[in-house]
Amino acid sequence: MLRARLNDDLKIALEAKDQLAVATLRLILAALKDRDIAARGKGNCDGVGEDEILELLQKMVRQRRESIEAYSNGGRQDLADREAAEIEVIKRFLPKELDETEVRSAIDQTISELEASSIKDMGKVIGTLKERYAGRMDFGKASQLVKERLA
Repeated sequence: MLRARLNDDLKIALEAKDQLAVATLRLILAALKDRDIAARGKGNCDGVGEDEILELLQKMVRQRRESIEAYSNGGRQDLADREAAEIEVIKRFLPKELDETEVRSAIDQTISELEASSIKDMGKVIGTLKERYAGRMDFGKASQLVKERLA
């Protein structure tokens, strides 16, 4: 479904001559194709699933945010603006991200459900969060919050 939306939006962007969207969507689809090839090597002939696509998109947003910071610090606002525009294209395919209050609530609920009590349980908690909230949570920030809660 998400894969089809990406391909459909690429066609629309090509017809509209939206160069930024075309370039960004082609980057997404190329990265997706790389992951599909890697998955085939592991015996998965169908390619990657929706969760992995969402994870890929989140990673691309995170990379662009880091680039924005670097470009801004380096005085290259033109490049920072382009990265920000690419983030907006990528976000079209991500579900609405949870705000910090919702993230904290989800973490607390998961910790209590799993009866997690120490840092040793962190992997279990993060794994469960990834299953439930793929594409809706920044897991870099979430893991810091989980670590604080379990420490």
